[in-house]
Formats: sequence, structure tokens, C-alpha cells
Amino acid sequence: MGAPGSPSVEGPVGGVHIVKATGMGGAGNMGAGMDRRVERPRGWKGWVHRARTDKRAWAAGVALLALAGGAAVLTQTQGGQTVRVAESRLTVATVSQGTFEDFIPVRGAVEPLNSVYLDSIEGGRVEKKLVEVGQKVKAGQPLVELSNTQLQLDIISREAQVMEQINRLHDTELQLETNRISNQRELAECDYNVSWLSKDLERKTALIKTGASSQRDIDIIRDQIKWYERRRELTLETMRTTDQMRASQYTEMQDSTRRLEENLAMARKNLDSLVVRAPVDGQITVLDVEIGQTKQKGERLGRIDRDDGFKVQAQMDEFYLSRLELGQTAEAAIGAGEYKLKVAKIYPQVRDGQFQVDLEFLGNAPQDIRSGQTLQMRLKLGAATTALLIPNGGFYQDTGGDWIFVVQPGGAYAEKRRVHLGRRNAQMIEVRDGLAAGDRVIVSSYGDLARMDRIELN
Repeated sequence: MGAPGSPSVEGPVGGVHIVKATGMGGAGNMGAGMDRRVERPRGWKGWVHRARTDKRAWAAGVALLALAGGAAVLTQTQGGQTVRVAESRLTVATVSQGTFEDFIPVRGAVEPLNSVYLDSIEGGRVEKKLVEVGQKVKAGQPLVELSNTQLQLDIISREAQVMEQINRLHDTELQLETNRISNQRELAECDYNVSWLSKDLERKTALIKTGASSQRDIDIIRDQIKWYERRRELTLETMRTTDQMRASQYTEMQDSTRRLEENLAMARKNLDSLVVRAPVDGQITVLDVEIGQTKQKGERLGRIDRDDGFKVQAQMDEFYLSRLELGQTAEAAIGAGEYKLKVAKIYPQVRDGQFQVDLEFLGNAPQDIRSGQTLQMRLKLGAATTALLIPNGGFYQDTGGDWIFVVQPGGAYAEKRRVHLGRRNAQMIEVRDGLAAGDRVIVSSYGDLARMDRIELN
């Protein structure tokens, strides 16, 4: 215990020391020899309130914190809140003139340039698995055999329908041909009768003068000729109508038969598709089938990666979406070589703050890469320029690049200053306004210091 009325210091609570006061001695003094209870501070504001109400406690606390070597001390000034921090806890950098390389680091995964998926055209039960993942295959090579009893029964039913339609077509064609021949016979018979009766009329007319023929016989013959001539006209009209109907009906039945045959051919093709074949040359990278499995119609069976090259798929922060363009180049160190890539496709959909980019190799792709391998690249967003630069640090996430703590001449303290920052890469940030070459700035993460207006540096 110190002298009467002098403050004493307890252990630290929540990062701030607690100060006790000792009362004056004397029997008649209430609370003599007892400690005065001090409210537990709540953050920096509570410490400031205690400091204002007890200057002696403030002085003792400052002294002990100074002895602690780097502990923060908060004060309230007319210019705002001030905090004292050991400079060793901060990262201080100097603004300098230099060359800004407008690039960003990008991490991507190697994918085949072109892939072909295998789907089940008609579902069925897996009977045979003829290849395994990783095998090289040729176009047309059988991969999987399925069986589908329902499809086989459907094809048998369609074949029966086609045969029935063909038989009907043949029957109709035979009937129409029979009718045509019958009409031709009827026409021939009419012509024959007209010809014979015309000759008989000439003979009867010649004999009427001798009395061997009568007018009645001549009238009967003339009526018969008229009848057969009329019958001939009706037969010709029937033949024309029948031929038109025959042509129309025969064409419709031919079209119907052709459609049935096309459906049958498609069904047979689907039956052939139960043997899944490789559509292209390549490597089997996915094959999700096992003997005895039942695969539904349209279900994905696997994937073949073609041997025509690789690409790199990368996820990038949405911040760079407006700055990215097709054709921009990137560099990647693979093994002992350096390879260049270009931005070939940009997917503008943003998910979880990121969007996808496809990059393709310029020239020959490296031979020793494999699908799924991860590559680290430097993607150039623009040409290198001369600019004021500061190191990229954690402060940017705390301030959004709107302001920064600038160490004042003499190095005793740092104050907030509004700045205009431009492009940034993994190492450096471009300064467009608010700073000058030689200025010293705090670039480490600010955390709670972002609420302060001034930092005193020990």
C-alpha cells in the first residue's frame, strides 16, 4: 500500500489496468483504511471517464502502461480520439516513385480444352462394363452394354404395325388395280358392242327396202347403240374418278408406311444405343456405371476428354470483372518453363463474390500437366506505368482505400488523411492523390485503430 490518499494499481482487466485509491487514516473517518471501489471500465470510453474523474488514477495508469512497453493509451483531445501504440506493432512504409505492374495473381485448375459427355439415350440395366477410367479410347469403341426388355418389346410391336400397314397397302393397291382392269374390260365391251351394232344397223337399213328388215328392228339397234355409248361414257368417268382416288389413297398409305418405317428405324437405333460407344477419340475421365445398375433415360454415364489440348479455369474476385477483357494474357511457371495464356472466355455470372474465367495456352501447351492440376499465374490487366506506390497491406480492407494514417514529420504521431488510391496488385498500390513521395504511412491492418483519429507512436 502507498501513502494515504495515493493510488495503487491492481492487475490488468480486459487489457486496461484497474486503479485503487487508499483513504486517509483516522478512527472517525468512515471507510478509513478501506479501498474505494472503482467501476470496471467499458472499453476506451470507460477509461477516459475514469481518467477524467480521477487524475491521480490516470497518471498512475499512464505510468504503468508506459512501463508495460507498447500498451495502448487512449486520450480525448479537441481533434478527436488519440491512441498511443508502440511503433514496433505497426508496419510503416514510405511512399515512393516506381514502376507499377498492373497484374493480379490468379490460381486456376487445369481442365481439358474439349470434353464429351456420355448419356444414356435409352435407360436400361448395365450388363457389361468394357472399359475403365483412365483408358484411352477410339471413336466407335464399345464402352458399356445395357439391356432394356421394354424397349425390345416396343420394337417388336412397331415391327408388327409396320408389317400390318404394308399388307394393307398391298391389299389396297391390288383392289385398285382390280377395279382398273374391270373398268378397262367394261370399256372394251362397250366399244365392241357399239361397233357390232353399228354394222348390224347398216345391214338392217339396207334390207328394209326388200322387206327383210323392219323399222322396229332398226330402232331397237339404234337404242342399243345409244345405251352402249352412254355406258362407255359412264365407264370412262368411273375410271377417271377411280384413278384419282387410287393415286391419293395410295400416296397417303405410302406416307403412313414410310413414317412407320422411320419410327421403326429410330427404335432400332435406340436399341443399338444400348451399346454405349465412344463418340470421339480421347481418355475416359469419368465412368459412373457398375454391372447390375439401372440407368434412367438421359442419365449421365461418364465423360471423355479429347486429346486436343488443355485450358485453365480460374475463379476471380468480382472487383476485377469490369477490368477483365478477352485476349488479356497471363504467365505461368510450369516446371522449368514459362508459358503464356490468354483469356478466352469470361463468365459474367457472379456467385459468392467470384466469377469464372477460362484461359487457353498460347502456342503449345506443356506436355507434363494433367487435368485437375493447379497452376499459379500472373494475369496482366494493363501496361506497366510509372506512379507513386505504397506496399499493399491490411489497411486497405479496413479503409476501402479511402484514407490512411500518415506519420507526421518527426515520427511522434500519425494522423488520418483522405487519399485517392488506384490500381493495386499483390505487392503494390497506385497512389493518385493525397500523398507525396517520401511520406511515411501505416500499411498494416488497423483493426480497432480505425475508430481513432490520431496515433501517438512510442
